Amino acid sequence: MTPFLDGELSAAECDPETAKFRVIPVPLERTVSYGAGTAGGPAALLDASVELERLWRGVEPCEAGIYTEAPVDCDGPLPDVMARIAARTQAAVAAGRVPVVLGGEHSLSYGAVRGVAAALEGPVGIVQIDAHADLRVAYQGERHSHASVMQLLVEEDNIALAQFGVRALCAQEADYRRKFGVFHVDAEELVTGGLHGVGLPEDFPQQVYVSFDVDGLDPAVMPDTGTPVPGGLGFWQALHLVAHALKGRRLVGCDVVELAPRPGGAVSDFTAAQVAYGVMALA
Repeated sequence: MTPFLDGELSAAECDPETAKFRVIPVPLERTVSYGAGTAGGPAALLDASVELERLWRGVEPCEAGIYTEAPVDCDGPLPDVMARIAARTQAAVAAGRVPVVLGGEHSLSYGAVRGVAAALEGPVGIVQIDAHADLRVAYQGERHSHASVMQLLVEEDNIALAQFGVRALCAQEADYRRKFGVFHVDAEELVTGGLHGVGLPEDFPQQVYVSFDVDGLDPAVMPDTGTPVPGGLGFWQALHLVAHALKGRRLVGCDVVELAPRPGGAVSDFTAAQVAYGVMALA
Protein backbone atom coordinates (compact mmCIF):
# COMPACT_ATOMS: atom_id res chain seq x y z
CA MET A 1 0.00 0.00 0.00
CA THR A 2 0.99 3.62 -0.49
CA PRO A 3 2.72 5.02 2.62
CA PHE A 4 0.89 7.80 4.43
CA LEU A 5 1.89 11.20 2.98
CA ASP A 6 4.06 9.42 0.43
CA GLY A 7 6.31 11.86 -1.40
CA GLU A 8 5.96 14.53 1.30
CA LEU A 9 8.11 12.91 3.97
CA SER A 10 11.88 13.03 4.18
CA ALA A 11 13.82 9.82 4.78
CA ALA A 12 14.22 10.81 8.43
CA GLU A 13 10.48 11.45 8.81
CA CYS A 14 9.54 7.94 7.69
CA ASP A 15 12.29 6.10 9.59
CA PRO A 16 10.65 3.23 11.52
CA GLU A 17 13.23 3.58 14.30
CA THR A 18 12.31 7.17 15.13
CA ALA A 19 8.85 7.96 13.71
CA LYS A 20 6.35 8.91 16.41
CA PHE A 21 3.36 7.56 14.48
CA ARG A 22 2.97 3.96 13.30
CA VAL A 23 0.26 3.74 10.64
CA ILE A 24 -1.22 0.23 10.67
CA PRO A 25 -3.57 -0.64 7.76
CA VAL A 26 -6.23 -3.24 8.60
CA PRO A 27 -8.30 -4.11 5.48
CA LEU A 28 -10.93 -6.00 7.47
CA GLU A 29 -14.38 -6.72 6.07
CA ARG A 30 -16.08 -9.67 7.70
CA THR A 31 -19.19 -8.58 9.60
CA VAL A 32 -20.55 -5.64 7.59
CA SER A 33 -24.35 -5.64 7.80
CA TYR A 34 -25.44 -3.10 5.19
CA GLY A 35 -23.07 -1.51 2.68
CA ALA A 36 -19.82 -3.27 1.79
CA GLY A 37 -16.37 -2.05 0.83
CA THR A 38 -14.45 -1.50 4.05
CA ALA A 39 -11.67 -3.85 2.92
CA GLY A 40 -10.66 -1.14 0.46
CA GLY A 41 -10.71 1.61 3.07
CA PRO A 42 -7.06 1.63 4.15
CA ALA A 43 -5.68 1.67 0.60
CA ALA A 44 -8.05 4.45 -0.48
CA LEU A 45 -7.23 6.55 2.57
CA LEU A 46 -3.49 6.09 2.06
CA ASP A 47 -3.72 6.92 -1.65
CA ALA A 48 -5.65 10.10 -0.79
CA SER A 49 -3.13 11.08 1.88
CA VAL A 50 -0.62 11.81 -0.87
CA GLU A 51 -2.71 14.90 -1.65
CA LEU A 52 -2.67 16.26 1.91
CA GLU A 53 -0.67 19.33 2.82
CA ARG A 54 2.02 18.85 5.44
CA LEU A 55 0.84 21.96 7.26
CA TRP A 56 -2.22 21.45 9.46
CA ARG A 57 -3.54 24.44 11.40
CA GLY A 58 -0.11 25.98 11.74
CA VAL A 59 1.86 22.82 12.61
CA GLU A 60 3.35 19.90 10.69
CA PRO A 61 2.53 16.70 12.61
CA CYS A 62 4.63 14.72 10.12
CA GLU A 63 7.79 16.37 11.46
CA ALA A 64 7.52 13.90 14.35
CA GLY A 65 7.71 11.07 11.81
CA ILE A 66 5.11 8.77 10.23
CA TYR A 67 5.99 5.19 9.34
CA THR A 68 3.45 3.06 7.46
CA GLU A 69 3.60 -0.63 8.28
CA ALA A 70 2.54 -3.53 6.06
CA PRO A 71 -1.19 -4.35 6.25
CA VAL A 72 -2.36 -6.76 8.92
CA ASP A 73 -3.32 -10.18 7.56
CA CYS A 74 -7.10 -10.35 7.90
CA ASP A 75 -7.56 -13.97 6.78
CA GLY A 76 -8.62 -16.73 9.15
CA PRO A 77 -10.80 -16.76 12.27
CA LEU A 78 -11.65 -13.35 13.67
CA PRO A 79 -10.08 -14.04 17.11
CA ASP A 80 -6.77 -14.69 15.29
CA VAL A 81 -7.14 -11.44 13.34
CA MET A 82 -7.79 -9.54 16.57
CA ALA A 83 -4.68 -11.07 18.11
CA ARG A 84 -2.58 -9.93 15.13
CA ILE A 85 -3.95 -6.39 15.41
CA ALA A 86 -3.30 -6.34 19.16
CA ALA A 87 0.28 -7.50 18.63
CA ARG A 88 0.89 -4.59 16.24
CA THR A 89 -0.54 -1.88 18.49
CA GLN A 90 1.10 -3.32 21.59
CA ALA A 91 4.49 -3.31 19.87
CA ALA A 92 4.00 0.28 18.73
CA VAL A 93 3.10 1.57 22.19
CA ALA A 94 5.84 -0.48 23.86
CA ALA A 95 8.32 1.26 21.53
CA GLY A 96 7.02 4.66 22.59
CA ARG A 97 5.02 5.25 19.40
CA VAL A 98 1.41 6.19 18.70
CA PRO A 99 -0.44 3.57 16.62
CA VAL A 100 -2.77 4.98 13.95
CA VAL A 101 -4.94 2.08 12.79
CA LEU A 102 -6.71 2.45 9.46
CA GLY A 103 -9.78 0.36 8.71
CA GLY A 104 -11.54 -1.62 7.69
CA GLU A 105 -14.65 -2.30 9.72
CA HIS A 106 -15.05 -1.13 13.29
CA SER A 107 -14.65 -4.58 14.82
CA LEU A 108 -10.87 -4.08 14.50
CA SER A 109 -10.91 -1.66 17.45
CA TYR A 110 -11.23 -4.64 19.81
CA GLY A 111 -7.76 -5.86 18.93
CA ALA A 112 -6.30 -2.38 18.60
CA VAL A 113 -7.47 -1.14 22.00
CA ARG A 114 -6.51 -4.33 23.81
CA GLY A 115 -3.00 -4.15 22.38
CA VAL A 116 -2.60 -0.53 23.47
CA ALA A 117 -3.91 -1.28 26.98
CA ALA A 118 -1.57 -4.28 27.34
CA ALA A 119 1.45 -2.05 26.70
CA LEU A 120 0.51 0.61 29.25
CA GLU A 121 0.30 0.91 32.99
CA GLY A 122 -2.95 2.37 34.26
CA PRO A 123 -6.38 2.56 32.68
CA VAL A 124 -7.19 3.56 29.11
CA GLY A 125 -10.41 5.28 28.05
CA ILE A 126 -11.98 5.38 24.59
CA VAL A 127 -13.35 8.52 22.97
CA GLN A 128 -15.65 7.33 20.18
CA ILE A 129 -16.98 9.37 17.27
CA ASP A 130 -19.75 7.31 15.69
CA ALA A 131 -23.30 7.27 14.36
CA HIS A 132 -23.85 4.02 16.27
CA ALA A 133 -23.26 2.96 19.86
CA ASP A 134 -21.78 -0.46 18.88
CA LEU A 135 -22.99 -1.92 22.18
CA ARG A 136 -25.04 -4.82 20.81
CA VAL A 137 -24.27 -8.28 22.17
CA ALA A 138 -22.98 -10.63 19.45
CA TYR A 139 -24.90 -8.85 16.71
CA GLN A 140 -26.25 -11.29 14.09
CA GLY A 141 -24.62 -14.11 16.06
CA GLU A 142 -21.06 -12.76 15.71
CA ARG A 143 -19.18 -11.93 18.91
CA HIS A 144 -16.69 -9.77 17.01
CA SER A 145 -19.30 -7.84 15.04
CA HIS A 146 -18.65 -4.22 14.16
CA ALA A 147 -21.87 -3.51 16.10
CA SER A 148 -20.58 -5.26 19.23
CA VAL A 149 -17.04 -3.93 19.51
CA MET A 150 -17.68 -1.42 22.30
CA GLN A 151 -19.83 -3.89 24.24
CA LEU A 152 -16.86 -6.27 24.40
CA LEU A 153 -14.40 -3.59 25.45
CA VAL A 154 -16.69 -2.04 28.07
CA GLU A 155 -18.17 -5.21 29.58
CA GLU A 156 -15.29 -7.66 29.32
CA ASP A 157 -12.24 -5.38 29.52
CA ASN A 158 -13.69 -2.69 31.80
CA ILE A 159 -12.65 0.10 29.43
CA ALA A 160 -14.16 3.54 30.09
CA LEU A 161 -16.09 4.88 27.10
CA ALA A 162 -17.24 8.33 25.96
CA GLN A 163 -19.43 8.51 22.85
CA PHE A 164 -20.11 11.53 20.65
CA GLY A 165 -22.43 11.78 17.66
CA VAL A 166 -24.55 8.64 18.07
CA ARG A 167 -27.96 8.82 16.41
CA ALA A 168 -28.89 5.18 15.85
CA LEU A 169 -29.11 2.75 18.75
CA CYS A 170 -31.41 0.02 20.00
CA ALA A 171 -33.03 -0.51 23.41
CA GLN A 172 -30.36 -3.05 24.40
CA GLU A 173 -27.65 -0.48 23.74
CA ALA A 174 -29.47 2.18 25.76
CA ASP A 175 -29.65 -0.29 28.64
CA TYR A 176 -25.94 -1.04 28.34
CA ARG A 177 -25.12 2.66 28.45
CA ARG A 178 -26.92 2.93 31.78
CA LYS A 179 -25.57 -0.34 33.15
CA PHE A 180 -21.93 0.47 32.46
CA GLY A 181 -22.01 4.23 32.91
CA VAL A 182 -21.09 5.10 29.33
CA PHE A 183 -20.66 8.84 28.98
CA HIS A 184 -22.41 10.13 25.86
CA VAL A 185 -23.62 13.25 24.10
CA ASP A 186 -25.59 12.29 21.03
CA ALA A 187 -25.76 13.92 17.63
CA GLU A 188 -29.07 15.72 18.00
CA GLU A 189 -27.87 17.64 21.06
CA LEU A 190 -24.45 18.33 19.53
CA VAL A 191 -25.68 19.41 16.10
CA THR A 192 -28.77 21.40 17.05
CA GLY A 193 -26.88 23.03 19.91
CA GLY A 194 -23.82 23.79 17.80
CA LEU A 195 -21.62 22.20 20.45
CA HIS A 196 -17.91 21.85 19.63
CA GLY A 197 -16.57 21.03 23.07
CA VAL A 198 -17.83 18.71 25.82
CA GLY A 199 -15.69 18.00 28.85
CA LEU A 200 -15.18 14.41 29.93
CA PRO A 201 -15.98 13.29 33.48
CA GLU A 202 -13.19 14.09 35.93
CA ASP A 203 -12.57 10.40 36.62
CA PHE A 204 -12.17 9.52 32.93
CA PRO A 205 -8.72 7.98 32.30
CA GLN A 206 -5.82 10.25 31.41
CA GLN A 207 -4.70 7.85 28.67
CA VAL A 208 -7.11 8.10 25.74
CA TYR A 209 -7.63 6.02 22.62
CA VAL A 210 -9.66 7.77 19.92
CA SER A 211 -11.88 5.56 17.77
CA PHE A 212 -13.19 7.62 14.85
CA ASP A 213 -15.87 5.90 12.80
CA VAL A 214 -16.30 8.07 9.74
CA ASP A 215 -20.07 7.50 9.76
CA GLY A 216 -20.08 9.79 12.79
CA LEU A 217 -19.80 12.56 10.20
CA ASP A 218 -22.94 13.59 8.35
CA PRO A 219 -23.43 11.79 5.01
CA ALA A 220 -23.23 15.17 3.28
CA VAL A 221 -19.60 15.25 4.46
CA MET A 222 -18.86 11.51 4.34
CA PRO A 223 -21.15 9.65 1.93
CA ASP A 224 -18.93 6.62 1.34
CA THR A 225 -19.42 4.51 4.45
CA GLY A 226 -21.31 1.29 4.98
CA THR A 227 -24.02 2.57 7.30
CA PRO A 228 -24.65 6.30 6.69
CA VAL A 229 -27.13 7.97 9.05
CA PRO A 230 -28.55 11.48 8.53
CA GLY A 231 -28.12 14.20 11.12
CA GLY A 232 -24.42 13.69 11.73
CA LEU A 233 -21.51 15.81 12.87
CA GLY A 234 -19.67 18.35 10.76
CA PHE A 235 -15.99 17.87 9.98
CA TRP A 236 -14.70 20.65 12.24
CA GLN A 237 -17.23 19.87 14.92
CA ALA A 238 -16.06 16.27 15.21
CA LEU A 239 -12.37 17.20 15.40
CA HIS A 240 -13.08 19.97 17.90
CA LEU A 241 -14.97 17.50 20.11
CA VAL A 242 -12.00 15.14 20.06
CA ALA A 243 -9.55 17.97 20.76
CA HIS A 244 -11.63 19.21 23.69
CA ALA A 245 -11.94 15.69 25.12
CA LEU A 246 -8.16 15.33 25.02
CA LYS A 247 -7.47 18.50 27.01
CA GLY A 248 -5.31 17.54 29.97
CA ARG A 249 -5.08 13.97 28.68
CA ARG A 250 -2.72 11.98 26.46
CA LEU A 251 -3.55 10.35 23.13
CA VAL A 252 -2.10 6.84 23.23
CA GLY A 253 -3.57 5.45 20.01
CA CYS A 254 -6.35 5.92 17.49
CA ASP A 255 -8.20 4.39 14.60
CA VAL A 256 -10.13 5.72 11.62
CA VAL A 257 -12.62 3.11 10.44
CA GLU A 258 -15.57 2.32 8.16
CA LEU A 259 -14.49 4.12 5.00
CA ALA A 260 -16.11 2.15 2.17
CA PRO A 261 -14.60 3.72 -0.97
CA ARG A 262 -16.54 3.83 -4.20
CA PRO A 263 -15.57 4.87 -7.74
CA GLY A 264 -15.56 8.64 -7.92
CA GLY A 265 -15.55 8.96 -4.13
CA ALA A 266 -12.41 11.04 -3.80
CA VAL A 267 -14.12 13.43 -1.36
CA SER A 268 -14.71 10.67 1.18
CA ASP A 269 -11.23 9.20 0.76
CA PHE A 270 -9.58 12.59 1.21
CA THR A 271 -11.81 13.47 4.17
CA ALA A 272 -10.87 10.24 5.94
CA ALA A 273 -7.18 10.92 5.28
CA GLN A 274 -7.53 14.44 6.65
CA VAL A 275 -9.27 13.10 9.75
CA ALA A 276 -6.38 10.72 10.36
CA TYR A 277 -3.82 13.51 9.99
CA GLY A 278 -5.90 15.85 12.14
CA VAL A 279 -6.05 13.30 14.97
CA MET A 280 -2.27 12.80 14.69
CA ALA A 281 -1.89 16.52 15.25
CA LEU A 282 -3.72 16.17 18.56
CA ALA A 283 -0.97 13.89 19.85
